[in-house]
Amino acid sequence: MLETIQWTPAGVVMIDQTRLPLAEEYVTCRTYEEVAAAIRNMVIRGAPAIGVAAAMGVALGVLHADGGDLDALDTQVERICDTLAHTRPTAVNLFWALDRMRKLYGSLRGRPIGEIRERLAAEAQQIRLEDIAINRAIGRHGADLVPDGKTVLTHCNAGALATAGYGTALGVIRAAVEAGKKVDVFADETRPFLQGARLTVWELQQDHIPATLITDSMAGHFLKSGRIGCVVVGADRIAANGDVANKIGTYSVAVLANENNVPFFVAAPISTLDLTLPSGDRIPIEQRPAAEVTHLFGSVVAPAGTPVENPAFDVTPHRYVTAIITERGVARAPYTESLRDLAG
Repeated sequence: MLETIQWTPAGVVMIDQTRLPLAEEYVTCRTYEEVAAAIRNMVIRGAPAIGVAAAMGVALGVLHADGGDLDALDTQVERICDTLAHTRPTAVNLFWALDRMRKLYGSLRGRPIGEIRERLAAEAQQIRLEDIAINRAIGRHGADLVPDGKTVLTHCNAGALATAGYGTALGVIRAAVEAGKKVDVFADETRPFLQGARLTVWELQQDHIPATLITDSMAGHFLKSGRIGCVVVGADRIAANGDVANKIGTYSVAVLANENNVPFFVAAPISTLDLTLPSGDRIPIEQRPAAEVTHLFGSVVAPAGTPVENPAFDVTPHRYVTAIITERGVARAPYTESLRDLAG
């Protein structure tokens, strides 16, 4: 299985997703600032993977913190968490992981610094292992929903690269294939960062799952054709009513799927739920640099000075979501009830 991120004696090692598919390279983050930069610059991306990286960033920061003074250590921990929290605002898994690490630190406050460091490092590694197990459970719950002998459309990358391993949306596809279903995948290119073209296709090729790349604007054509049996995407934050924030362009795919009576499934762990938000209207949407739109692999593709809007995510209203697949089961409308029940 592809190893997206690992805790090692040398530091936090992660595959550099900005280099794929041309080169499979790994970077080693030796400080929490380097972990924050990796998240911000999308060396690592995908909501669950960002959560794992943030947890490891906290552990790494405390590993190098001055533990001689309790109040000073408290201040350092808050600075570490604050730095990581300000990397990317939409993916709620980031904040979920930071809150989990903060709570553990609070329970250990006053203990020997060596014990604190050891426990935080163990917790970060546990979050990684849990994420892989969670993704496999999502896959098992979702595999039954994938029609046999049909094409699955996906948008962005919600695979092993977006998680600690196995994947959410691609985990559902992997589990369907492992169950013996004959499926192939259409991957939207996912402009402007091309996660579908660069990452999803590459990842599926590693597993020998047939994958065809299409441009984002082709989705409607193929959804109308009858070839596509379902759409499966991931999520970065899901509101209490089932509104889903995912990579920009997801909303368009959901509307087109609804128009053509194609089921639209969202695969995400419980940690992606944000039940404090009644609807998606309050989900913060990250704005990315203009150069991601005006340039392509360093080459200019738009006139100089062109105004650019580059929201990284959009919100799909719950009415377009057929089901939300989690590690605890499948939620269906009304989501305010089903998601609350699954969240416990």
